[in-house]
Amino acid sequence: MNNLVKNITLAFLFLQVVISAQAQVKPLDAGLSTYTYPFPVSFYQVQAQKQTLKMAFMDVKPAQPNGQTVVLLHGKNFNGAYWKETANALSKNGYRVIIPDQIGFGKSSKPAQFQYTFQTLATQTKHLLDSLGINKVAVLGHSMGGMLATRFALMFPEFTQKLILLNPIGLEDWKRWVPYQPIEKWYAGELKQNRESIQKYQQENYYGGQWKKEYDPWVDVLAGWTEGKDYPLVAWNAALTYDMIFTQPVVYEFDQLKMPTLLIIGQRDRTALGKAMASPEAREKLGNYPVLGRETAKKIPNATLVEIENVGHLPHIEAYGRFIPPLLQFLKP
Repeated sequence: MNNLVKNITLAFLFLQVVISAQAQVKPLDAGLSTYTYPFPVSFYQVQAQKQTLKMAFMDVKPAQPNGQTVVLLHGKNFNGAYWKETANALSKNGYRVIIPDQIGFGKSSKPAQFQYTFQTLATQTKHLLDSLGINKVAVLGHSMGGMLATRFALMFPEFTQKLILLNPIGLEDWKRWVPYQPIEKWYAGELKQNRESIQKYQQENYYGGQWKKEYDPWVDVLAGWTEGKDYPLVAWNAALTYDMIFTQPVVYEFDQLKMPTLLIIGQRDRTALGKAMASPEAREKLGNYPVLGRETAKKIPNATLVEIENVGHLPHIEAYGRFIPPLLQFLKP
């Protein structure tokens, strides 16, 4: 009887936490107009696919410039705001830091129809940098941003001085093991999201089952969208970008990268797109970042691998103190 009472009590407390979290969710519009970023936000006008779109970006200028620029590319479930600590450290060390929100993400436009490709996003990022008078960069990409950073470096090798891949996805070709699903199915899955499901996914997949209050902001933004009137549009863009990620691998071109490349890999990460739809045998092997990091480092001609033990998908959030020193060391001329 005592165990039954204990279980009921725990279930009640968990329900209260969920209800409280849901009650605290503030609805957000598609452009995050009421959400404050850590640095001033500007907008670059993009002409693409018969549309005029807005690309949000932050331009963090150092007090004592060293003449170098670093571009920070966000992941699929994030926006440029989560680079705050990284940007501050880079700026203090003399680097100018450009942090764009890609079209379809963060404060940037969410078009009703758009053919997403990594080539398109890379080209738009390059045009933004051209408009700012920047002629050389180091590019750091996390998660999906790692796939985009790779494509950017392949397209603009003379422009890209150094490449940093932070727990990038796309180190394997998921479509070899995961059944394809149409965009409509991705969309239906996105429409079912709420704060509870978003936190559960991040806690299990990003943070090894642990949770700290510092992780809340990156749930709150996504959860705020689910409560906002524009969520169908946000969810549709999320579905379109899932299709881009799934169908446009970069894994076969790592050997073409010419610039010095740093791989920073949190060893607990097991992220893999569509893993739940794969066979049990494939599921066991997908997203094995310790293995994938080492294999990728061998493919890239001029690569340095830094492994961070007992850290998951977001080293710059979960273990900032262990992430930033190798980054700064690698960026030194």
